Formats: sequence, C-alpha cells, structure tokens
Amino acid sequence: MSTRHAIYYAPAHSSPWWTFGASWLGRDESHDGTPPEFAAPMLPAAERHHITTQARRYGFHATLKAPFSLRAGVTPAELLARTRSLAQRLRPVTLSPLQVRRLGPYVVLVTPDHHTAASDLASACVIELDDLRQPLTPDELARRRPDTLDARELELLHRYGYPHVLERFRCHFTLTDPVNKVQAAQVTEAVSSQVDRLNAQTPLTLDRLCIFEEPAPGQPFHRLHDLVLGA
Repeated sequence: MSTRHAIYYAPAHSSPWWTFGASWLGRDESHDGTPPEFAAPMLPAAERHHITTQARRYGFHATLKAPFSLRAGVTPAELLARTRSLAQRLRPVTLSPLQVRRLGPYVVLVTPDHHTAASDLASACVIELDDLRQPLTPDELARRRPDTLDARELELLHRYGYPHVLERFRCHFTLTDPVNKVQAAQVTEAVSSQVDRLNAQTPLTLDRLCIFEEPAPGQPFHRLHDLVLGA
C-alpha cells in the first residue's frame, strides 16, 4: 500500500503557534490554503522557500509516531478509532519554552532537555498503535540508513519501524531541510524573537493527537483528524 499515515502533534489550526509554523513553511496542511506571509527581512522569501522544501511537505508538527503503512486488513477507520481511544486516556503536556536549536543538519524547535512527560506520551503512541503498522520492507529499512545507527537505534528501527523512539525520542518541530552553518544562523535570527514572544504570551501545550496522511510517496502530508486529549 502506497498510502502512509502518521501520528503527529500540530497546534490547533489558526492558533498563534500554528500561524507561526504555517507562515514559516508557507503551507496550510489542513486546507492547502495560503497562510500569512512570514516577515523576515534578513531571509528573503525565495531562500526560505528553498530551505524548507521537504519540511513544507510534512507540515509544521512534532512527530509522535513516524509515518507508516497500515497492516493488511487494517482500515483508516480502525486507525482513527484506536487513536481516538488512546487520546481519551492521555492528558495534555506543556511543551514551552521551546528553543531554536540545530539538530544534526536541521534547525528545529525543541523542548527543554529530559522532557519526561512528552517522551512518555510519544512512547504510548509508538507502542499502543504499533500492531496497526505494516512492518518495514527491506527497501524501507535501507532508506533509514541502518549503517549510521547505533545498536539500540537499530533495535528500535526493527521493532517499531523508527529509531528515534522511547528513550531516544526528542520532541521537536523541524523548521528546515539540511542547512549549513550560515543558513542556520540566518534562520535562528529570523525566528527567535517570534518564538520568545510566543513562549511568553501563549505557552504551547501538546493537547491533541493529529492523524496525517501521505496519499502517495512524495506527496504532501494532509492533516485529517485532530483528537483532543482527555476528551
């Protein structure tokens, strides 16, 4: 099956944090509309568009369960029902203050170190929904570059289809594709004041599980369902 689903957290549509992320990436992942233009005089719009090509395809989000194909016999309706049931048992988690950092070659927003509550919530998504996931094919495993992983990451990749889960999870929102040091500094300058203001005025809370869908390989992910925690 070529369609993949993912369990992400994305801020409520049209909320201040959503507006920040959608404007930065230049994409409304729910309606494919055009969000407000991001104001960053030090980083021209064409350059920003170039360094967010892949990030834009996924939309502004934090990964809870990485993209996966549904196991044979499992329907999208079953995924929705199971995710809704899980969301009802989980409780919101405060993520702020988010920080602008480099994570490998990417610029991201990250939670403070050792954010146990966010990690525990993500682990619940990974473990409790994993029976719905189709195991990775050999080609899919190869695309995860297993030769770059340590022993524990390799174990997690084979068990859960993704290496950065459980104790290797770090809650983050990707802002760019791979960039060099100069570009990373420009991005940091462009977004830091807005991030600081949002942290102070509207601290971000992980309050929903969002089901995203990739209709076919390489196509943009679409936000299908928001399932509010504890509802």
